[in-house]
Amino acid sequence: MDGTLVDSEKVWAAVQLRLIPELGGTWTDEDSLGLLGSDLRDAAQVWLAALPAGVITAEELASRIFTEVVEELRREVEFMPGALELLQGLRKAEIPCGLVSASYRVMIEAVLGHLPADPFDVIIAGDEVTNGKPHPEPYLAAAAKLGVDPADCVVIEDSPTGTAAGTAAGAYVVAVPHFVPIPEAPRRLVVRSLEAVTPESLRELLR
Repeated sequence: MDGTLVDSEKVWAAVQLRLIPELGGTWTDEDSLGLLGSDLRDAAQVWLAALPAGVITAEELASRIFTEVVEELRREVEFMPGALELLQGLRKAEIPCGLVSASYRVMIEAVLGHLPADPFDVIIAGDEVTNGKPHPEPYLAAAAKLGVDPADCVVIEDSPTGTAAGTAAGAYVVAVPHFVPIPEAPRRLVVRSLEAVTPESLRELLR
């Protein structure tokens, strides 16, 4: 979702760059880039390490950053180029779709509020799995709920963390790097944007 469907990574970065210095820490754009696609629980430990000891707990910090990001996304989202059109094309072609995000369910709901009703058959949120990306569990859970073999799925990702999760699950991965480069690899297609990606081109990847 973040960075693939909607351009929410800049919202995450803006909140981190504002809040962590307010709490006495140092944070940079590069620090934000290092957390792209990360599970919130893992990110909270990195944020906490950037702060003076005892200022706030990891749980409180995660909750505060998360809440501010959700509020921003409820107000407005910016779709990534070609993403909404591809999703609409997949629905029209009756191709099952799952949303697999490191973001928690409440944040996903904030984004879905800007989409047509029921755009996904399955949603796996970051707070609904034991192991977040880059572990394959989120994508394996989505494939299981869809009733399909992960090897017959195409995962669309923008981060190295998410790409690693899709690859580990056995899926074909279409990588759309946003901020951090993603190298070519077997069963992986790296594209500049989703504008040229169609349901038929995704089918061809699995043939």
